[in-house]
Amino acid sequence: MPLLKINDDTIRQASALIVRGGIVAFPTETVYGLGADAFNPAALAVIFEIKNRPSFDPLIVHIAALGALEKVADLSMLDMSVRKTLDALTEKFWPGPLTLILPKQPTVPDLATSGLPTVAVRLPSLASARQLIALSSGAVAAPSANPFGCLSPTSARHVQDMLGDKVEIILDGGPTQVGLESTVLDIFSGQPRVLRPGGVPKEAIEAVIGPLAENTALGDGDNDTHAALSPGMMKSHYAPRTPLEALDLETLLQAPVEEKSAFLFFDGASRDKWQKKQKPPQDTLIKVLSETGNITEAGANFFQSLHELDKPELCRIYAQFAPQEGLGRAINDRLQKAVHI
Repeated sequence: MPLLKINDDTIRQASALIVRGGIVAFPTETVYGLGADAFNPAALAVIFEIKNRPSFDPLIVHIAALGALEKVADLSMLDMSVRKTLDALTEKFWPGPLTLILPKQPTVPDLATSGLPTVAVRLPSLASARQLIALSSGAVAAPSANPFGCLSPTSARHVQDMLGDKVEIILDGGPTQVGLESTVLDIFSGQPRVLRPGGVPKEAIEAVIGPLAENTALGDGDNDTHAALSPGMMKSHYAPRTPLEALDLETLLQAPVEEKSAFLFFDGASRDKWQKKQKPPQDTLIKVLSETGNITEAGANFFQSLHELDKPELCRIYAQFAPQEGLGRAINDRLQKAVHI
C-alpha cells in the first residue's frame, strides 16, 4: 500500500473513505491510529479483524473539537464534582494526549466500548488528525495501527510494514511527536485514576485535580475475557518479535553480554558506563533514547528505537528502565508489558 503524504486533498480522500465505512491509518501526536467511523459497527468490526484484536479490548474514540464530546459521552450522568473535574482537565490538556473514561451515549456501538457503559474519548492535538475527524463523522474510533499486542507505530512506514495491504489508505505525516500512547484517566468510577500511563504525566494531572487513586481496575494485568476499561491494560502488549528483557542499570552492568543481543539505554551516560564495564564487541547493536536524559525526547524515540532493534537475527533485546517519574512511568509500563510475551 503506497503512503499518501498528508495535505488537504489526501485528508478529504481519507475522510470520504471513513464516511463510506472504510478504514484509514493516520498520524496523531502520540502514535499512528487505525481509524473508522465510531458510529458504524460494521466498520469497527473491520478494525478488530485487521488488528486481530480481542473484542473485550475497548477502542478510543477521537473527536475533532470539545463541542463534539456530547456526541459520544452522556455528560448528563456526571454530578457537579465530576463535571468540574472534566472541565479542568479539558481546559488544561485538550487538545492533547489525554484520554478520559466517561459514560457513553447510546448511539456509540457496544463494539467500540466492549459492551461497557463507558467510552474512552480524547481530542488529539495534531491539526491534520482533527481535520480528518471533522470531515468524516466527527468521531473516529482509532486504536494503534498495528497487529494487536505488537510495537506501536510512530511512522507511516511502521504501519505499512506491519499491516501492508490490509489498509486502503495510510496517511504519512512523518514521525509522531509524543511517541507514546495517550494517558487514560477514569474520572467516572470514583476518585480519578490512571488506567494507562502515557503522554500526560501523572504529576501534571495531580497538579490540576489533586491526588489520584491507585489503579485496581478490572482486567488490569489479566489476559482474560473480562472487558477492561481501557486499552493497553493487559500484561502482554507493545511487544517486539525479539524477546525483550527490561533491567535497571546496575543489573545490566553485572549481566554477561550475550552474542546476538541488542541494548537500549535511557541516556548516554548509562551507555558509557556500561560500555566501560562490559567492553562489548564493536558490532554490538546499541540505541539510546536520549543522550542527555531528556524524558520527553526519550518518550518520542521509544517505539522507533525498539522497531530498529527488532531484527530477526537477534536473540534478545536488553532495555534499561527509565526513571520512574513523569513520562518515565509510561516508558516503563511499555517495557514491562513487552517483557510478558
